[in-house]
Amino acid sequence: MKIRKLLAVSVLLPCISGNVQATTYQLPENPNDTVITQYPNKMALERAELDETLLDVALRNTLGQNEIVRLNPKLDRWEIKKGEMVKLANKRILPDTPHKGITLNISEFRMYQYPANQPGMVMSYAHGIGRQDWKTPLGETKIVRKVKDPSWHPPESIRAEHAANGDPLPEVVLPGPHNPLGAHALYLNLPGEYRIHGTDIDKIFGIGMQITHGCVRMYPEDIAQLFNSVDVGTPVYLVKQPIKVGWLDNTLYIEAHPDLQGEEISDDQRHEDAFKLIQKATQQETPEIDQKALSQALKELTGDPVAIYEGVPPSLETTTPEASISRPVEDIQIPDETLKPEPMSEPVRKGSPDGYYHGG
Repeated sequence: MKIRKLLAVSVLLPCISGNVQATTYQLPENPNDTVITQYPNKMALERAELDETLLDVALRNTLGQNEIVRLNPKLDRWEIKKGEMVKLANKRILPDTPHKGITLNISEFRMYQYPANQPGMVMSYAHGIGRQDWKTPLGETKIVRKVKDPSWHPPESIRAEHAANGDPLPEVVLPGPHNPLGAHALYLNLPGEYRIHGTDIDKIFGIGMQITHGCVRMYPEDIAQLFNSVDVGTPVYLVKQPIKVGWLDNTLYIEAHPDLQGEEISDDQRHEDAFKLIQKATQQETPEIDQKALSQALKELTGDPVAIYEGVPPSLETTTPEASISRPVEDIQIPDETLKPEPMSEPVRKGSPDGYYHGG
């Protein structure tokens, strides 16, 4: 069954200077629909008004580095010329979690916040996650403490890593522009002081990458907004959903992201996982989906939702959270901080003369 071609009109967004915080979406009117969008049936584009980098564009639009690179595979992340068009995110499929509190889907380096005082809305932020040897834990937890201008007490394992790389750390890193926790920290009810926090000025480029020692790192302006809009006790769901499917206006979409480092799966396994989700969403054993569109989405892994099926969605009852988000806190697996990770290699940065990133 071939789906009809959706109207693909581009919307050119102005290049706005200054800090852009969370992207705000309105939840669909149909409670069974889980695709959120800013510009219905349009592609969001931005024209560079000066020579800069893709990271500058990502910062302005609350996008992570990996995300904007995947959306613009033909552009040089370090050299965007004045007048070049940059594709931005538009549609997103909500993770399969309760629509309350905060959900972090580490597979897409993205957070979804359902503000208690704004029913029908969802806020979305980019974030960084733990490296393959310092994995961000999965499960359901909650915020237990909020700290403004936190001090950082690096554990011995991290101090040993830095010392081995010729960059020794003190026992306590005081608040300031070079504190890796940034100016705001939300402590989670997990062993090992796992936090959602900001970042120092030296690591802005790491937002949207698998780069931390397990914590969740956000842009400074984003964590400030989140910090001021959540309370202690807010539920937090940490999930790993590289493939998501969701309905919008009788059309089923699929959104596919690359595997995390060290967790690569075969193409056959990815197709099998995707088909199981499609069967669940359509409640059909052999739905007549657009195989070409599905294969392209699973091959390119851009994270951009793709329409694959048209029909009347089944009348679904309340979604049951997956086992990965319903485990009690004490069952969540925490990585062993005594393990010494190997040094991480960083990409060479050329910088942008007039942009936020200046290399070095």
